[in-house]
Amino acid sequence: MVFRIPRPRRYGRLSALGTVLVLVAVGATAVAAPIEPGQSAPIVGAQSGRCLTVPGAGTANGTQTHLWDCTSTAGQTWTYTADKQLTAHGNKCLDASGRGTTNGTAVIIWDCNGQNNQQWNVNPDGTITGVQSGLCLDANAGGTANGTRITLWSCNGGTNQRWNSPTPPPDPPDPPVPGGAGTCDIYASGGTPCIAAHSTVRALYGTYNGNLYQVRRSSDSTTRNIGVLSAGGTADAATQDSFCAGTTCVITVIYDQSGRGNDLWYQGSSVVPGSNQSRPAIATSESLAVGGSKAYSLYINPGNSYWRDGHLTGVPTGSAPEGMYMVTSGTHVNGGCCFDYGNSETTRAADAAGAMDAINFSTQCWFGGCAGRGPWVQADLEWGLYSGGSQTWNPNQRAFTSKFVTAMLKNNGTSRFALKGGNAQTGSLTTLWDGALPPGYSPMKKQGAIILGSGGDCCKPGGGANLSAGTFYEGAMVSGYPSDATENAVQANIIAAGYR
Repeated sequence: MVFRIPRPRRYGRLSALGTVLVLVAVGATAVAAPIEPGQSAPIVGAQSGRCLTVPGAGTANGTQTHLWDCTSTAGQTWTYTADKQLTAHGNKCLDASGRGTTNGTAVIIWDCNGQNNQQWNVNPDGTITGVQSGLCLDANAGGTANGTRITLWSCNGGTNQRWNSPTPPPDPPDPPVPGGAGTCDIYASGGTPCIAAHSTVRALYGTYNGNLYQVRRSSDSTTRNIGVLSAGGTADAATQDSFCAGTTCVITVIYDQSGRGNDLWYQGSSVVPGSNQSRPAIATSESLAVGGSKAYSLYINPGNSYWRDGHLTGVPTGSAPEGMYMVTSGTHVNGGCCFDYGNSETTRAADAAGAMDAINFSTQCWFGGCAGRGPWVQADLEWGLYSGGSQTWNPNQRAFTSKFVTAMLKNNGTSRFALKGGNAQTGSLTTLWDGALPPGYSPMKKQGAIILGSGGDCCKPGGGANLSAGTFYEGAMVSGYPSDATENAVQANIIAAGYR
């Protein structure tokens, strides 16, 4: 199968609840184009051609917005979120000053607080109206000059109350991914290469011909690496069956296929010093078929956990963007903390909001907003599992109970994250959240370790977060913010792998 992955647009996507009529100048011709859901973009006055701007790219509460020449600065990029906020700098909201509802009310920035004076309807005719006031975003007195103040005013159909958001020209197409590609080939073709790739069931690169994981048998503590049947193929389960016959085997390490050495060893092994609360998972708890061949999962129960201090080997840190996915199971889960896969603390301690960026799949729901009984795809960002961008109801969240589940998370590190889930055997991905980071998580403060099967504060003496159950078949972490097209192609590749 050949995948062609379009490059991501230079402006991100934006979770728009309305549609803006966009005018893009092409020579002397203006072309109408709506803002795509999930886009972040400038907001340009139709009359003036100048941008809605936070003066000096400032961040102080109470700063009044104005018109200014469009220069693509941080103070001119706005994100329209799922809860109808227009945000700049990730955590500052466009705000009707003093909750004002009268003509002339100043339009300022303020810390996002969820109040309706910070909510805006973006309308098909290009107007932007306050949810609380019903008044229009207005260039004061019909002004068009730099510095013209932005206020609220009764909607009157004037062009000083109409706002456009230009769509950039399309990028040239990416080269096609070669046939026989794995998920990491697809990510690389989309400009977001894998920096870690783990699986017990198959290769995640079309040319990978190395080891997937290692087992250790209890009879004599001897170890054996389990590879693939052929390059780009499925696991050599027959080797494990032969090696473990008549005794018990555990999985000691899942090897990184990316070539960066981000192998995941069980916490409690000599490779992860200072760990005494974790043991390796039994290697034969669950068998399955992938592409018609037998394979074994990493079947995690409470007390099993895997870790890599990968911060020196390409794992994104700080506010750098990243994405990740895993194939897991909706039938082997619990509510214990925390069945995670992704970016974690190098300290193995709960180091405050933003220190983690990991997929969580469980029946835990910290803040509400989780529909049904679970399990749910959530984001463990440390100090919280988030089913959406805040501690409020997320109408798009849903449970995934199929035998095989695709779970995805991506985070641009400063303003936006997205959660997706789907059946790993059939169908498309469901977007569960695509919008602002929770308050207090901008910018992210990732440390660059990798966790699998527990929370970040595991498993030192006195630590916890090792009470989860879950199943891991495959997963990868990538550098950069993957496009929706790339993630859709990854889902198609997972389905084509033939999980049974």
